[in-house]
Amino acid sequence: METYLVHPDKIQEKALKAFLEALEVPYEIKKNNILPEQVVSGIRKGQADIEQGKSMSLDEFKVKISSI
Repeated sequence: METYLVHPDKIQEKALKAFLEALEVPYEIKKNNILPEQVVSGIRKGQADIEQGKSMSLDEFKVKISSI
């Protein structure tokens, strides 16, 4: 089974629903694109770390990881 993510406008949405119903294809509509709280808190922590200078460039990371 494949999953398709589409982003139709209002006119396209009506046509898409009619098409899927005509073919008896099950579908669900998700209107909320809210990220889970643990993801949001992780992003905020990462942003705070960057503001505090707790970051490194990709080249610095490569040097550090190569010495392990």
